[in-house]
Amino acid sequence: MAPRKDAPVGAVVYTNARLLDPETGFDGEGGVLTNGETIADFGPHLFKKGVPKGAPKGAKEVDCQGKCLGPGLVDMRIELGDLAATVSAAVSGGVTSAVCLPNTQPVIDDMSVVEFVARRARKLGLAKVYPYGALTKGLEGKELAEIGLLAEAGACAFTDGTKAVADAQVMRQALSYASTFGLMIVQHPEEPSLAEDGVMNAGETATRLGLTGIPLEAEVIMIERDLRLAELTGGRLHIAHVSTGQSIEAVRRAKARGLNVTCDTAPPYFALNETAIGDYRTFAKLSPPLRAEEDRQAVVEGLKDGTIDAIASDHTPRDEESKRLPFAQAAPGGMGLNTLLAVSLELHHNGHLGLLQVLKLVTSAPARLMGLPAGRLEKDAPADLVLFDPDAGWKVDADVLAGKTKNSPFDGRPVQGRVLLTVVDGRPVFRPDT
Repeated sequence: MAPRKDAPVGAVVYTNARLLDPETGFDGEGGVLTNGETIADFGPHLFKKGVPKGAPKGAKEVDCQGKCLGPGLVDMRIELGDLAATVSAAVSGGVTSAVCLPNTQPVIDDMSVVEFVARRARKLGLAKVYPYGALTKGLEGKELAEIGLLAEAGACAFTDGTKAVADAQVMRQALSYASTFGLMIVQHPEEPSLAEDGVMNAGETATRLGLTGIPLEAEVIMIERDLRLAELTGGRLHIAHVSTGQSIEAVRRAKARGLNVTCDTAPPYFALNETAIGDYRTFAKLSPPLRAEEDRQAVVEGLKDGTIDAIASDHTPRDEESKRLPFAQAAPGGMGLNTLLAVSLELHHNGHLGLLQVLKLVTSAPARLMGLPAGRLEKDAPADLVLFDPDAGWKVDADVLAGKTKNSPFDGRPVQGRVLLTVVDGRPVFRPDT
């Protein structure tokens, strides 16, 4: 599979598609007309093959052959790593917009870095990249970054990325200050002192493997603390990659009390459990760690009842040297952009959610949370689209996935759902090799 960057295009009409718009709930025969970089029209009247009435003269036609056509995916949590490799991986998975964590080099705690990241991504012309701003200077958890100025420069929300803000007073100040601007604070929910020596989920599997465990309480204690602080300050809190049943129940209760709180999860936490580690398989070492089966089932239930607001890939590329180490020394993280759609579709194929519900979790829902002009079919919106076959089966092979790093927690897993075409600003940017 190879990303491609075609020349700018004029009018293109996509016909003979199963058109999916999660925002409005439309699922039926339809098509999309793009004119340059924007969506000019869409709907059932553009269904039939043969350039339909209303399309501009000379419009190029793309026959979708009955496959699913919808808005490009929106991924609200990725680590950037190598930018060119990351956006290549993104479009191969149907992701047209992604929000990157601020743990770059240099850290995104300055206005100039916010602008630099967005500008470099635009220059590559593949997936669009929007940055988080650092919540604290240098991601050190001590002194708040210039949140207001970073927001003016284009930061979507604020987080210390893979580090939790451990100091309760700093978190209180952050939520209070951000609330005056209507900004969202995103927390990595892990109490550092409980997690610092752990390498996998605490429990029988960790004991059998002789590995130090991270108790699930490390996650829920941090979440409970931050929910109290959000209630105290009126701040807008988002909890990243929830992975335990107790965490989800805490968020569920907070929402019932009317707190301004949201959360997301990632595919490993509803598709895998701690047994994926097997005999010290480092590709399955993640942060937070893979949990017990009952927690995996709780994540599925949280997605079904709407407690969990979105799915993010949690794409965390790691070089080969940092993974080919003894389990305890290996770096946590793995690729996620390439498999976001296919693994999320397991929720549909297994009967947990409808197809539109799954797509909403990876399109309009994260776009709404992050305030992005993406994730839905709308006239005059950016022409960011994905054409896919939800039933096409394939086997994840980390060695051939697009991207610079080659470590996926789903390596070797059979999945259903193949991206056939990714379009960004009206330009085809990815087609699978034939």
